[in-house]
Amino acid sequence: MKRIGILTAGGDTPALNATIHGAVVRANQLKIELFGLVKGFNCLFNERVPHVHLNPLFQAIPELDPTVGGTLIGSSRDYVDSEDATQLDMIVSRLKRTGVEGLICVGGDGTLNGLQPLAERLPTVLAPKTIDNDLGLNYPGEPDEWLRAVDPSARHGVRYSRTPARSTFDLNQIVNYVTPGYATAVFVAAQGIQRIRTTAESHRRIAIIEVMGRHSGYIALGTAYGQPDIILVPESPLDLDTLVDRVRHLYDLQKNVVIVCGEGIVDEAGHELGAESTSTDPAGNIALSGAAEALRTRLVDALGDRYFQNYRRGESAREAIFTRKVGHTQRGGRPILFDRFYAGLLGAKAVDLLVEGQNNAAAILQHDSSRGFHVEGFDANRFRDRWGLIHARRLHPELYDPTQMKPSKTGNQYLLPIFTSAIGHDDAEHMRQTIFNPGNLSHPYHSINTDVQKRIRYIEA
Repeated sequence: MKRIGILTAGGDTPALNATIHGAVVRANQLKIELFGLVKGFNCLFNERVPHVHLNPLFQAIPELDPTVGGTLIGSSRDYVDSEDATQLDMIVSRLKRTGVEGLICVGGDGTLNGLQPLAERLPTVLAPKTIDNDLGLNYPGEPDEWLRAVDPSARHGVRYSRTPARSTFDLNQIVNYVTPGYATAVFVAAQGIQRIRTTAESHRRIAIIEVMGRHSGYIALGTAYGQPDIILVPESPLDLDTLVDRVRHLYDLQKNVVIVCGEGIVDEAGHELGAESTSTDPAGNIALSGAAEALRTRLVDALGDRYFQNYRRGESAREAIFTRKVGHTQRGGRPILFDRFYAGLLGAKAVDLLVEGQNNAAAILQHDSSRGFHVEGFDANRFRDRWGLIHARRLHPELYDPTQMKPSKTGNQYLLPIFTSAIGHDDAEHMRQTIFNPGNLSHPYHSINTDVQKRIRYIEA
């Protein structure tokens, strides 16, 4: 194999450039050219296929910096239609005109679903990334536990549900233990929680902090490092009475409460709390509220104004309970050492998979008590259920204690190997040298896009 293409797809994560860098380093060792396809799968619909030669003369271009967040070759949420054979043939024809003999897609479960039709025409592999940490399996046979039923009201006319787990949970059996981007997202969220705590303490408030994770509660679980009082995850339906009792106890004790909730938390009936509210915007459209705001409304109603008035800590519950979203800061910025290092190894492993002749495979990061972290290759079909769909990995019940509303003992054991040495000395030194660099006051921000734009090539239309 002489030339490989690489693209980054889906939502942003801090470790994308690190993954690309790892792929470039390995490609240089093997004397393979690496072309970066601009804007993910979107590039494949452009008949001129904009691309960047990432390692001319088998040297990484200077714009490729593994310590910089985001992706220098851009990303998009466009995906290939598996039913459009004509379009697929045209895409592969375009790629072959660039000389690309194999393709690396850097992404999550959506990207892995999207690359399947390409893998039937061109060797294609995945290097994983996602801050949600939802690409993987709690144990190898997990996809077989999904059921499918016809439901005209569902998005695609079918609805999926899970049967109870049939396997004993063992941390050593997790497939793809953690994905690049997750550690940095937790780092950012935990710092935000610590900062909001002091405001809650000072003003005797109840803070509800919403973190990302629509269907998987891994980020919320990891925020235990920020020491919130309560953590709510999408996999465990909300028990409002238990929550209110816990909030009352904590507020009586310490005069403040910090609650973390994943954006996809559900009520007792399994409906997403933050899907929509009953209020409307000026145009009459139903206003989207978010999980934190929906939870705040429930706590305001359950606790009532009198509760806070009796404590002389405000005139109303709405005044005493406030919400914040960590938001897209979880997705961006410099990746911490753990993400940079293992993203690079996974990018390199993806190159090796193609060179070894593997197709429709994924590079995965494994962990066990004897070997620690190590990378392996994994057949992507083993992520799929019997109908060929890849489901986002959900937090296993063994990792969360719904009574304490905190990580369980096993949950703590899961987190420890990821975060114990996740931050490098250079991370702190970088902060010290750059945040208050005097040059920041006088020099405008220089976007990497302006430099990469000069390197973009096209095939003839």
